Amino acid sequence: MNSDKVKAGVEHAPHRSLLKADGYNDEQMRRPFIGVVNSFNEVAPGHMHLQTIARAVKDGVLAAGGTPMEFNTIGVCDGIAMGHDGMHFSLSSRELIADTIECMVKAHCFDALVFIPNCDKIVPGMLMAAMRLNLPCIFVSGGPMLSINQRDLNTVFEAVGARKANLINDEELAEIEGSSCPGCGSCSGMFTANSMNCLTEVLGLGLPGNGTIPAVYAERVRLAKTAGMQVMKLLADDVRPRDIITPAAFENALTTDMALGCSTNSALHLLAIAHEADITLDLHMINAISEKTPNLCHLAPAGHHHMQDLLEAGGISAVLKELLDAGMIHGDCKTVTGKTVAENVARAVNRNPEVIRPLDNPYTKTGGLAVLFGNLAPNGAIVKRSAVKPEMLVNTGTAKCFDSEEEAIAAIYAGKIVPGDIVVIRYEGPAGGPGMREMLSPTSAIVGMKLDTTVALLTDGRFSGASCGAAIGHISPEAAAGGPIAYIKDGDKIAIDIPNYSLKLLVSDEEMEERKKTMKIREPKKLTGYLKRYAKNVSSADKGAIVE
Repeated sequence: MNSDKVKAGVEHAPHRSLLKADGYNDEQMRRPFIGVVNSFNEVAPGHMHLQTIARAVKDGVLAAGGTPMEFNTIGVCDGIAMGHDGMHFSLSSRELIADTIECMVKAHCFDALVFIPNCDKIVPGMLMAAMRLNLPCIFVSGGPMLSINQRDLNTVFEAVGARKANLINDEELAEIEGSSCPGCGSCSGMFTANSMNCLTEVLGLGLPGNGTIPAVYAERVRLAKTAGMQVMKLLADDVRPRDIITPAAFENALTTDMALGCSTNSALHLLAIAHEADITLDLHMINAISEKTPNLCHLAPAGHHHMQDLLEAGGISAVLKELLDAGMIHGDCKTVTGKTVAENVARAVNRNPEVIRPLDNPYTKTGGLAVLFGNLAPNGAIVKRSAVKPEMLVNTGTAKCFDSEEEAIAAIYAGKIVPGDIVVIRYEGPAGGPGMREMLSPTSAIVGMKLDTTVALLTDGRFSGASCGAAIGHISPEAAAGGPIAYIKDGDKIAIDIPNYSLKLLVSDEEMEERKKTMKIREPKKLTGYLKRYAKNVSSADKGAIVE
């Protein structure tokens, strides 16, 4: 066992002495050491209940003959970090999470791991660590928040826009604020957290139900106990993450992503996870899969369904069954159940053909995400096309440029954005931001002001998984790297053609070359601490914003 490095033999008496100081007895030290990687904190509602999940995991490990040892990692709440300097630390925390887990696991010689994530960057950060460490492991998330009366966090952000436009009053805003997030769990739509928890299930590292069972259900606690027991079987059989997450598993994840209509951030994270697994993914693969995969689900923000609706309809297993029966996914991929994908979903039933549309009646014939290319985004840009209104799929508008999210929000709230505008928010990329801030405030304000059928937004930063409308992010190269987005001027015409994967600035090549000679790239921000190191080393968005 790997843990023998700290507990076996005469020379490890000092190590055993320290473990006995923790309260472990000789029998516990003879058993495998199972690291329980928890992201509990009392800040994020998606994480406030994870002590309960960890207790269930440890009960499962104990029941199956292991010795669980819990340790924590950080977890930024994107919603609370939204719209201010805190958002610089959201995506960048993904690398810290992977690194800190690596430090703890390597230093203490665990035999296997149970990962307990829930929210946005924590899931991919843990997946990256799992691939890097390649120890037997399993994932069990904290589960999604319930939605009551079809409300969610996005409802509140949109209400802010409605209040700014005097479409609602203070009392109505307060009522929405107090009722849209009813308790613990990751925000209840197909936003980034739930996208990644569902894709963890598809990749094969989470048990069926991991992505959809609500946080408050006893079924979630039972799932956590089962995960604790199952990791012992994975250890006994020496099944490791790289045995499960193969190129075929990534193809399954991308295909299911398109069917579900996941967050644009899932593309960013899958690229980073694949990098840790030494598997090649690129943005062109996303379009190739999207082109042939129908969009079967319209969960919030694309529609009014939420995660509990997806669970009641049959969950991720029912979605996979629809795709498997059509020959669109690899059924022979391994999973942590010890069975293949096909075996896991053999009995799955689609119980609500409106929540999970059948293949012959999809919401659209193409997938939920699209990667756009053109002279404005030579290396690509991402849009959640399933959340774009039909009249905005092909659109030519007039640029209004802002060099930060704050400038754009101020203009939107001041009523300076009018139908036909394309809001360009730049210098918010991985290095220029730094950290690719999510921008739920401007997109929600646009929706709340009833401008989402006439106004698009473009950025080298990111949009929240809760964003809807013609919100195109991840534009690469970013402005700070001298990408074309840095040279757009107010009044320029921009042509968006999502069905044909095109994003073009309608300015001649000659004019662009002249602008590059006369327009200066903004000076880098004066940074300190972690952000200074991150900005210096982070890659572009089309490579997953990874840090080598």
